[in-house]
Amino acid sequence: MSRWVGVDVGGTFTDLIAIDPGGNIEARKVLSTPGDQSEGVLAALASLGDDGIARFAHGTTVATNMLLERRGARVAFCVTEGFTDLLYLRRQNRASLYDLTADHPEPLAQRDLTVAVPERVEPQGVTRPLTRAAAAAIAEQVAGLEPDIVAVMLLHSYREPSHEQLLRAELMRWLPQVDVVLSSDVYPEVREYERAATTTAEAYLRPGVARYLAALQDRLRTAVASPKRVGVMTSSGGMRDIAEATERASQLALSGPAGGVVAAAALARQLELPRVLTIDIGGTSADVGLIIDGAPLVEPGGTVASVPIALPRVLVETVSAGGGSIASVDAGGALRVGPRSAGAVPGPVAFGRGGTQPTLTDAHVVLGRISDTRMSGGVSLDAAAARRALQDIARGLHQRVDRVAEAIVATADATMARALRRVSVERGVDPRECTLVAFGGAGPLHACGLADMLGIRTVIVPPHAGSFSALGLAITAERREAMVSVMTRLDGWNRVDRVRLMRSLSESIPPVLRHRSWIARMRYAGQGHELDIPVRLADTTAVIARSFERAHVARYGFQLAVPMEVVSLRHVAEGAARHVAFGRVSRRARPTTGPKAIALPDATLFVATGWHARPMSDAGWRLERA
Repeated sequence: MSRWVGVDVGGTFTDLIAIDPGGNIEARKVLSTPGDQSEGVLAALASLGDDGIARFAHGTTVATNMLLERRGARVAFCVTEGFTDLLYLRRQNRASLYDLTADHPEPLAQRDLTVAVPERVEPQGVTRPLTRAAAAAIAEQVAGLEPDIVAVMLLHSYREPSHEQLLRAELMRWLPQVDVVLSSDVYPEVREYERAATTTAEAYLRPGVARYLAALQDRLRTAVASPKRVGVMTSSGGMRDIAEATERASQLALSGPAGGVVAAAALARQLELPRVLTIDIGGTSADVGLIIDGAPLVEPGGTVASVPIALPRVLVETVSAGGGSIASVDAGGALRVGPRSAGAVPGPVAFGRGGTQPTLTDAHVVLGRISDTRMSGGVSLDAAAARRALQDIARGLHQRVDRVAEAIVATADATMARALRRVSVERGVDPRECTLVAFGGAGPLHACGLADMLGIRTVIVPPHAGSFSALGLAITAERREAMVSVMTRLDGWNRVDRVRLMRSLSESIPPVLRHRSWIARMRYAGQGHELDIPVRLADTTAVIARSFERAHVARYGFQLAVPMEVVSLRHVAEGAARHVAFGRVSRRARPTTGPKAIALPDATLFVATGWHARPMSDAGWRLERA
C-alpha cells in the first residue's frame, strides 16, 4: 500500500507511473478514451494489477477541454452597476494585431445573464452601500434567469468583500441548490477585468469539473487497485485532494502539462542543471516550459483557450504541434501542421484505427523514425497506409512523399522552436545556455532538430520519456496557496505588519505541509505589471527592495529610482515529494531488431545496424555516420 501513482490523460494515450518508497518506477500506457476520460484512467490502473496504492495523483484535461469546446455551465454574472460590459471591453486590445476582421471569443458569461448590482466601493471605501433589500431584489432577478451557477464580481471587493458576502447570502436564500462564486474568494487582487474573467472561468468550470471528479472518485473506490488517497494536479504544480480541487476548478486548466515540468525539475536538481528548457510532445500539442535553479518557473497567470485566468501556474506554453496534428495544404499552397488533431480517435493513419488524414506521426513513420516492434495500447503501425495518406499532399506540392514527410516535421519543429524562444528569450534567458529535456511520446524525435535551431548543445531524453508527465504527477508534493491584497508602498510596509500578515496567511493552511514560503507581487509605482519576489519572515525592507531590483534587471534590463509597491502577498505550503531514482543502467545493450533505413533531417539515408530498447542502453554510447 506504499506506492504513489500518477496518471496523465493525453490526447492519444493515458499514461501511468507507479513509484515505490525506494524510487523504483513501473510504467503503463493505454489508449485514451475521449468520451469519458475516467475509462482510460481505470484501464491504466487495471493494467497495474491488484497491489494497493497509497496515493493517486491525476492530471486531467477536463477543464482545458471545457474552455476549448465552450461546453461549461450556464453562468449568471453579478457585477457593479455601470460595469456590465466589463467582460466584453476586456483590455481593448485586438484579437489579432494585423487582422482587422478577427474578433475575440464570446465571454463565458453572456449579456442576457449579466445583472447590475446597485453598489459601489472605491479605493477610499464604500461610497454606495448595498442594502439587504437591494441584494434580495438582485437575488430574485438572478433566480428568474435559472442559472447553473452564479459568479459575483463587485468593484474593489479585494479590499472590501462585505457587499459580495451579503449578496451571496441572499442568492443562497433564493437559490439554495445553486453555488455562488465570489471574486474576493477566487482572486483577491487588483485589476477588475482579470478578476472578473477568472471568477467567471471558475464558475463556468466548477459544475463540470465537480461531476467528473466525483464520478472518477466513485469508480476508483471499486477499482482493482483502489487508492487510499486521491488528488489532482493543479496548474501551479502541486497536488490537491479531490474535495478541494472541486472548489478550485480554474486551477486545473493546466493540470496535465504541469506534471512534466515538475518531473523535469526533479531531474534538473539531481543533475545540478541551472537552466533547463522542456519540450513535451504528446498526441495533440507540444508543451514548452522553463526551469531555473531546479524549480519550475511559476507565473502570475495567463490565458487558456483565450480565457484569462489570473492564478499562479507553472509556465507552460502550448502550441498545436503534437503527434496527431494534421498536415494539410492551405488555400495559398502552403504546408500547415495543426491546429486540428486526429487525437486518440481516429488517430494517425498509421495506427489503423480509422484515421484518414496524414499527421506528424505518419510523417515520422514514412521516414522510418518510429519502430513498430513495441507500440503501446495494442497499436501496430501500418507504414504503407501512412505513405498513401501523404501521397495526396505530395501530388499537390509536386514533391516526393519522403520530401513532404521531412517538410511536415520541419514545419512542426519551426512552431516548437518559436515557443521555446518565447519562454526563454522573453524572460531574459539565453536558450544557448540551457539544457533541453525532451519527453512525451514524440519529444525525443524532435529534440536534436530543435537543439540545432536554438544553438543548444546538451539534450537529455529521460527514462520513461513517453510517460514523463505521469511521473511528475506521481512524485509531486501536496501544495496549498493563500493570497491577500496588500496595495501599499514598500517603504511604508513596516516589518511588524508584514510579519503579522505573513503569519495570518500561514494559519489558513494545514500545518502538516511543512515547507513554507511567501511571495510578494511587486512593481515600481506607476507600472502596470508586477514581478513575484520571494520574501522571508526575517527579511528587512532593504533586503526585499534589493531582491526586487535584481529581478527587475534580470527580466527587463534596467532599474528605476522610484518607490516600489507591494500589490499582494501569497503564501505557499508544500508537503514532501517522493524521491525517484534516475540512475544509470548497466552496459548490456543488444539490438532488438535488425537493420533499418532512417531518413535524417538533411535528407541523407542512414542504415541502422539494429534498434536498441531504451532500458538496455547506457551513457557513453556514440552513433557515428559511415
